[in-house]
Amino acid sequence: MNFVIFMPDELRAEACGCYGHPLQPTPQLDRLAAGGTRFEQCHVQHTVCSPSRCSMMTGWYPHTSGHRTLWHLLRPHEPHLLRYLREAGYDVRWYGKNDLLAADSLPLAATEWGGGAAPVKHGGGNPFAPSDPRFYSFLWEPFPHEPEAQPDAAKVRRGIDFLRAGPAQPFCLYLPLTYPHCPYAAPQPWHDRYDPATVPPLRPVCADKPDFHDLIRRTRRLDQCDDALLRQINAVYLGMTSFVDHWLGQLLDTLDDTGLADDTAVFFLSDHGDWAGDYGLVEKWPSGLDDTLTRVPFVARIPGGAAGHVVPQITELFDLSATVLELAGIAPRHTHFARSLVPQLHGAAGDPGRAAFAAGGYDRHEPHCFEGHPVRDAWACQPEAIYYPKVTLQQTHPASVCRAQMIRTSTHKLIVRPDGRDELYDLLADPLELHNLAGQPAHHAVQHQLERRLLEHNLTVSDVTPWTEDPRGF
Repeated sequence: MNFVIFMPDELRAEACGCYGHPLQPTPQLDRLAAGGTRFEQCHVQHTVCSPSRCSMMTGWYPHTSGHRTLWHLLRPHEPHLLRYLREAGYDVRWYGKNDLLAADSLPLAATEWGGGAAPVKHGGGNPFAPSDPRFYSFLWEPFPHEPEAQPDAAKVRRGIDFLRAGPAQPFCLYLPLTYPHCPYAAPQPWHDRYDPATVPPLRPVCADKPDFHDLIRRTRRLDQCDDALLRQINAVYLGMTSFVDHWLGQLLDTLDDTGLADDTAVFFLSDHGDWAGDYGLVEKWPSGLDDTLTRVPFVARIPGGAAGHVVPQITELFDLSATVLELAGIAPRHTHFARSLVPQLHGAAGDPGRAAFAAGGYDRHEPHCFEGHPVRDAWACQPEAIYYPKVTLQQTHPASVCRAQMIRTSTHKLIVRPDGRDELYDLLADPLELHNLAGQPAHHAVQHQLERRLLEHNLTVSDVTPWTEDPRGF
C-alpha cells in the first residue's frame, strides 16, 4: 500500500465543510470523507507546529522526550514514522515545510525533500501603518501573483509530477503545506471568496479565561479593533482553507487518473488549529488548549476501507503513526502511546471511554524555549515585525506561557496550569468553552476525577525506555 499524507498547517476542524461549517469551504475534503472515514474528535498533542509534528510522527507526547519547543526537532537516534517507512524500502518524497526533523535526520527519512519552488512572500504584505491598531492583526493584502505561484501550489504540483511520472512502489508522499497559517492572505479569488457578513458568529471575548487571552489582545491591540475586522480575518482564513482544498482536489484527481488510487491510502490532517478571530484572538499560543486549537480534521481513505464512515469518539493526532505502520506491515521498534485506527478505517466504532491529552508552554528554568531570544529571534524582536507582540509578551510575562496540560473526554475538559489559571468546561452544556467551572464547589467531583486521571496518565507516559539492554558488571 502506498501513502499520501496531505497536511495543511494550522487548520482547525470546524473550518471544514464535512465538520459542519455552513459555508462548505472544503468540497474536495468532503469528497475524500465520503469515500473514507472521518474522525470527528481528533485532538493534537500540542498546539505549536514543531512539537505537534514530533508527537504525530513518533507516538510520543511532547514531554516524553522533551519535544515541546520550536527548536528541538527529531534527531538521528529517535524513531519516527517516515524513517520506518524509508528503512522498509518506501520511496519517501517530502515536498513542503519541515518543523519536524533536525538536519542530520532528513537523509534517514526521505529520498527527496524540499519546498518545490523559490520562496515568495506569504501574501501582499501588511496594509496597515504601525500606528494603526490593525497592524499586528495578521490580516494582510492578498497574495499578489497568480495562484499557481503560491508556494503550497508549487509543493502539491511537485507531488503531482511525482505521481504522474509513474513512481516505483511502494511510496509515501508527504505534503506538509503552509496555508492556512497566518498571516491571513490568499491568492484571488480565494482571498475575498467569503463575505465576512456570512461568517458564523465568533466566540465572544471571555473574562473568565487565562491571563494570556487579555495580554494577547492588548499587546496586539486587538482590543482596539472591532468585530468587523475579526470577521474579515475569519473570512480570509476560510479562503486560505478553500485554496488548500482546491489543491487537494488536484491531487485526488491525479490519483484517479493514474490508477494509483486503487492502492494508495490518503490521509488529510493538520498539526493544530487557529483562533482566527474567536475570543477576540488571532493565531495560537503555546499553552492555549481550547478546541479551536486542539481539534483538527483527520480524514482517511484506504483501499478496501469503509466509505462515508464517521467516528464520533475521541482520537489523537499521533494515531497517524500507529495506523500507517500497521497498514504498511511494519512493526515499531520503540515504545509509543498511539493507537492504530485501522479497525475504524474498516467501519468499526471508536473507544467511547478514551480521552485526549495535550501539553504546552514552558517553565522558567528553560529560558531558551521562550520565543524572543535576542540572537535567534532578532528578526522578530523589531517593533515592525508581525511577531513582535508575541516574542515581547513571552519575555516580559513568562507566566503567560507557563506549562499546561489538558485532558479532554467526550463530556469535559480540564486544563491545569501550575503558574496560572486552571480551566474546566462541561462540553455538553458549553461546547464553545465560554464558562470556566474550575474551582467551583458544584463541580469539585468531576474536577477531582479528571485530575486523578491526568496524574495516572503522566505516570504512564512520563518517559520511555529503550528496547535494547546493556550488560552489567565486568
